[in-house]
Amino acid sequence: MARADRPALTTLSITEPVRRAVEAVWRIESARIVGALARYTGDFTLAEDVAQEAVAEALVTWSRDGTPDNPVGWLLTTARRRAIDGFRRGAALGERYAMLAGQLTEGEATSGAQAPPDRDDLPWDPERIDDDVLALMFVACHPVLSPEARVALTLRVVGGLSSEEIARAFLVPVPTIQARITRAKKTIAAAAVPFELPPPEERRGRLGGVLGVLYVIFTEGSTATAGDRLLRTDLAYEAIRLARTLTALLPTEPEAYGLLALFELTAARFPARTGPDGEAVLLEDQDRRLWDRSAIRRGLAALGRAVGAGRGLGPYGLQAAIAACHASASSVAETDWRRIVILYEALGRVAPSPVVELNRAVAVAMAEGPAQALEIVDELVATDRLPGSHLLPGVRGELLARLGRTAEARAELELAARLCRNARERSVLLRKAAALEG
Repeated sequence: MARADRPALTTLSITEPVRRAVEAVWRIESARIVGALARYTGDFTLAEDVAQEAVAEALVTWSRDGTPDNPVGWLLTTARRRAIDGFRRGAALGERYAMLAGQLTEGEATSGAQAPPDRDDLPWDPERIDDDVLALMFVACHPVLSPEARVALTLRVVGGLSSEEIARAFLVPVPTIQARITRAKKTIAAAAVPFELPPPEERRGRLGGVLGVLYVIFTEGSTATAGDRLLRTDLAYEAIRLARTLTALLPTEPEAYGLLALFELTAARFPARTGPDGEAVLLEDQDRRLWDRSAIRRGLAALGRAVGAGRGLGPYGLQAAIAACHASASSVAETDWRRIVILYEALGRVAPSPVVELNRAVAVAMAEGPAQALEIVDELVATDRLPGSHLLPGVRGELLARLGRTAEARAELELAARLCRNARERSVLLRKAAALEG
């Protein structure tokens, strides 16, 4: 978003410590900065523009004068001045257009146009900063946007990630991400979406969209859809950071805590999920001593907050309860699979989906045996509820192998490998298929 009045940046004018300091402040505080500026200007795009200009100015000014005692305040003040300058230029331009219109229209008054109000008079209340961040989340996840646009915009304006980082995470070209973000901003402007929290009576209904976006981000980080890495931990940890922010801003919403619990308990297994060369390590082969016990404690505490609300667990809370069963077990054999089956049955009632049914089949196989689980999987096949997914043939191949139907199992696993777009998962499937030969 280059602008003519943006300060010129040269490698000689910027010191490396200052670059790191600015990047750290922006990554941690960008949502607060953009949120406050959006409330101040009433213009979502302008808020991000002037924030970026303040960051560019900070790189040069801080390298020359030193880092200020209050970096966030410095960025907010600088961006606010930029916004005021922009409004004043716009007002002056409007006056010149009005004067020209008066000169061209003989006999009419010079101008009836009014300049925008003096933005110096607008309220600037740092105490509202948390509401600004929450409003920013709701705006970025507004229903007028497509799911892909919501994810991109959330990571950009709430997470502070660059277009390059988002594109790299989702394995799409940078111009595609930039186009999604640009279209999202234009859509929000065209729909006249106000930069404010939705009314309390609408907030809970809209919260599901915010939680859903964070879930998509974390899921892609915990098991990448495609590419040669199983995990994209930077993306997953960004989702955790945003989920923590959400629970701090909405401390009475149990599903926000359920989502955070799910993230923490799932991420706790990250250190054991890949080997030295990045290869995938199956749950039964993981060294549970590597699991992050601090993350497990945080996850269980968040789950306790969700349960303590007394409203019953929602979809994310139920998934977190399932993750807690794994986290508290010393081995696959010692896992309470019957409880997991019950939890999946409850999840299927509140949020039915073929993936939930498939996961229930895996739990049934562990609790009751592969024959009962295969009936569930075959029903999914017969109804074609997961077309094109590698998950269904992968699970079916495992069940057939346990039943001794080796040739069928190998064919299913090879099909799953062909459908799988992640190189690490594909290698596991091919390895399993090869083990069944002979």
